[in-house]
Amino acid sequence: MISFLGNLVWLIFGGFIAAAMYILGGALLCLTIIGIPFGMQAIRLGVATIAPFGKEVVAQDRGEGGCLFLVMDIIWAIFFGWEIALAHLTGALLLAITIIGIPFALQHIKLAPVALLPFHFRLE
Repeated sequence: MISFLGNLVWLIFGGFIAAAMYILGGALLCLTIIGIPFGMQAIRLGVATIAPFGKEVVAQDRGEGGCLFLVMDIIWAIFFGWEIALAHLTGALLLAITIIGIPFALQHIKLAPVALLPFHFRLE
């Protein structure tokens, strides 16, 4: 019940906009063949951003395709990830000013590594 209420307040106060931006950016990346894997990760991030309360950051087991995913994480981090992670950390800093904002700041901190390296981490 607490996760539901946290997710509801999250959506009302900016979570929906953040998720929509992830999904829109992912859709734009999917317009090119090279951008499809990055666009799909951005869409997955958008879906995870809709309801971050009650989820944990988990490292993905990539098995045999580890090198390719490492390269894609590096490309993502250079072109998209650092800006998104910085935005999450800035949001966390601003929300942590008040006691009421601390749970939401923690969600932004939880989303930052996923935004920086989406092929390595995921939310479950």
